[in-house]
Amino acid sequence: MPGTRRSAQAAPPQAFVDPSPVKTKFPTARIKRIMQADEEVGKVAQQTPIAVGKALELFMVALVTKSAEVARDKSSKRVTAQMLKQVVETDEQWDFLREIVGKVDNEEKAGKAGKLKAESDSEEEDLDVKKKGKAVRKKKG
Repeated sequence: MPGTRRSAQAAPPQAFVDPSPVKTKFPTARIKRIMQADEEVGKVAQQTPIAVGKALELFMVALVTKSAEVARDKSSKRVTAQMLKQVVETDEQWDFLREIVGKVDNEEKAGKAGKLKAESDSEEEDLDVKKKGKAVRKKKG
C-alpha cells in the first residue's frame, strides 16, 4: 500500500535555528588553544570548542542584556563597567564574578590618575624651558 508507506516515513530533519540575536562567533581555534594551554587537558573533540563558544555567547548576551537594563533605568545610552559591576553584585547568578568586578573602582581610579599624569607630562614637554637665559625647547621622544 503506497499510502501506508508515506505515513510511516519520518519527517525530514529540521535545520537548527539559532534564537540568539548575536551575529558574532568566538573563534573556535582560539578556544581550543586556550583549553589546551592547561596541561591537564589532552585531546579536545572537534565539537567541544564550538559548544564552549556557544556557551560564551549565551553568557555574554545574558550579562550584557541585564547591564543594558540598568543603563536604560539610568537613562544612559552606554553600558559602563560600573553597570556591569552593579549587575554582578545584585544578582546571585553572577556571584562567581564578584572578585573580578571588585577591582573595577580601583582600576578606573588608577586609569584616570595615569591618564592625567600622562597628559601633564606631555604638556611639560611642550613648554619652553629657560636655561642660562636662553629659551630651549625640550626634545620629544
